[in-house]
Amino acid sequence: MFSPEKLREFLGRQIDALARRIKGKQRRRSAIADRALIIRESNIRDAARLVSQLPGITNLGQGLPEYPAPQILKDAAVAAINTDWNQYSNTWGYPQLREAIARKMKHYNGLEADPETEITVTVGASEALNASLLATVNPGDEVIIFEPFYENYHPNVAICGGTPRYVKLHSPTWTFDRAELIAAFNKRTRAILINTPHNPTGRVFTMEELSFIADLCKQWDVLAITDEIYEYMVYDGRKHISMATLPGMRERTITISGLSKTFSITGWRLGYAVAPEKYTRALRRVHDYLTLAAPSPMQIAGITALNMPDQFYEEMVAKYQQMRDQICQVAKQAGFEFAQKPEGTYYLFTDPSRLGFENDRKLWEHLLYNHKLATVAGYCFFRPDAETNHIRFCYAKSERTINAARDKLIGFRDEQLAKSQ
Repeated sequence: MFSPEKLREFLGRQIDALARRIKGKQRRRSAIADRALIIRESNIRDAARLVSQLPGITNLGQGLPEYPAPQILKDAAVAAINTDWNQYSNTWGYPQLREAIARKMKHYNGLEADPETEITVTVGASEALNASLLATVNPGDEVIIFEPFYENYHPNVAICGGTPRYVKLHSPTWTFDRAELIAAFNKRTRAILINTPHNPTGRVFTMEELSFIADLCKQWDVLAITDEIYEYMVYDGRKHISMATLPGMRERTITISGLSKTFSITGWRLGYAVAPEKYTRALRRVHDYLTLAAPSPMQIAGITALNMPDQFYEEMVAKYQQMRDQICQVAKQAGFEFAQKPEGTYYLFTDPSRLGFENDRKLWEHLLYNHKLATVAGYCFFRPDAETNHIRFCYAKSERTINAARDKLIGFRDEQLAKSQ
């Protein structure tokens, strides 16, 4: 028999054990990390996968240039493989490539950068952005994002534990309200993401707009992370401006770009980040353990790409501007509205709300399955709870693809007219 004291001690231990089991069950976590659960699947990549499965699709969806890479770049890549540039590179990128990036930054962007201490070669611009955020943003820090935004930005910020603070780019001209931007800055703001030329809207930020943002960054000691992957694709005589060249912004800007879009080599995965040494040191530590190094033979071939003459860029811009004008004409005829032609990138962001579809997801599905035309539904460029009705077209396509898209959009227009009668 237990004495009363022993009985109370025994029962106490049992109660404590039971409480611990109950508490453990209450604390039981999902097998999936919260950061993965809040990341939605990519509509852009969904469309790309479906295109490969469905016959007869005309693809104006994912931003894949349909033009072949220049032959000189393909030859350079083959030569690099054949001469055994096939092992790990310096994790920050081959010095020869970083030197070529430095020359390009000075010539085109007007920015001096030390290839040894301020330039890091990454696995695409996407990794450069991820590494930059992971190196500079702590859990709970706020990151200002202009909305609509490239769909990667939301999960990029979530992965590093940051809190997105959205500032709208207002349609139809896709400009920000200065009072709204001022209100977004506060003592918790760590960084602002700036994408110019802007995907999906095609806006090219002006010097006046960038200067206004720069003044707020300096006032609040905020880092500017600029995604300039479409920097060469600006039209109608406009000029791309890098934020880091503005007064007082060199020391507080991480400039991100890459070779994928400009040279039609999205599969090579070559990007880079240009940043002051203190940010570069932190970024490189993250990069070393995130991807280690970009593909070696592609880096060597990338040197050839960055040495292309100015004529190459002039011809590319002229080609894309022609495709832009063609897709704008046919999209407008089919009932997709927009206030102005894209100023940059190779995307047309439209408002199809008068076409009578519940939302852009429904219209995206209708175009894909009923008219075999792949686009991108606008919802993926907005915060997860936003109600949206936009369609993005990519016009980095051949004349043949643009003509096929015209025929399908005309068929869609005729279908809508028949329904309204």
